[in-house]
Amino acid sequence: MFVLGIDPGLSRCGYAVLEPAPRGQAIARALGVIRTSPDTPTPLRLAELQLELRALIAEFGPKVVSVERIFFQNNVRTAVGVAQASGLAIAEAVASGATVAEYSPNEVKSVVAGDGRADKEQVQTMVQTLLGLAARPKPADAADAAALALCHLAFDPGLRSLTGAGLGAHL
Repeated sequence: MFVLGIDPGLSRCGYAVLEPAPRGQAIARALGVIRTSPDTPTPLRLAELQLELRALIAEFGPKVVSVERIFFQNNVRTAVGVAQASGLAIAEAVASGATVAEYSPNEVKSVVAGDGRADKEQVQTMVQTLLGLAARPKPADAADAAALALCHLAFDPGLRSLTGAGLGAHL
């Protein structure tokens, strides 16, 4: 049983596949970034991202896909690409039969780092610690995706009952 975390983006879409483990821990089964070239037309980039997400979901068959809720700041162009990538991830998840959970950046940072204002380095360090990784996951998009999956594992009572105390005890 897996949880897939997605940090949506059109140029860089972070992903992390986590498996709940006993005593509220988790094991990273896959962690990385799907990249598309800014030199490629947007429709082709979206199609490429969709195929990669579909393959990832087909390979691992996650029960839940945890996606970052869109947070709009100042850059409209970036926000549109993120929204498009998020929509693809959500649609692919639902089409596969997975449940979709959305979390805000502040919720994720609060759960994983203990502070909703944590910076990228703090999140990377906590993801490294919580998953027992040899090094901080890079780029930050991959760490953010892992943090999204960890956040869901901390909140989902059904998953906690499968693995013991739940990640909340460790976060």
